[in-house]
Amino acid sequence: MNTKKFSLISFDQYNSNLTRQFTFMKSQIDHSPLYDERPWGNFTVIDEGIGYKVKRIEVLSGKRLSYQKHKHRSEHWYVVKGTADVIVDDVEIEVKVGEAVDIPVGSSHRVKNSHSELLVFIEVQLGEYLGEDDIVRMDDDFGRCND
Repeated sequence: MNTKKFSLISFDQYNSNLTRQFTFMKSQIDHSPLYDERPWGNFTVIDEGIGYKVKRIEVLSGKRLSYQKHKHRSEHWYVVKGTADVIVDDVEIEVKVGEAVDIPVGSSHRVKNSHSELLVFIEVQLGEYLGEDDIVRMDDDFGRCND
């Protein structure tokens, strides 16, 4: 068996057991896009594995992401370019280049780029499920709130 992340070579005697293990490991990997354009900018998945995902996120000037929360993951944001205006559970903070902020599982959060320079940050997601559908949107500038 062969996928983008795994290769399996086995002896016939062990094939059945290894195939089951491989199928389980493959099911634990998220199949969300590796790059996606969004109304606020874009993201690129840099690395991912069981229990983690690392993204490079660009936020255009004057744009912001949904005010949202996640049921299955925490996030760590590290700013590498620009300045991020971040809200975590209704507390507003400014995060500059070289600084970071942690978003615990279940915390409401949003990032905004209210500056003229492009905002770029690295997002590290940790959790049992990391799919793009693990988002509960409370407010969104682009009409994507959950019902």
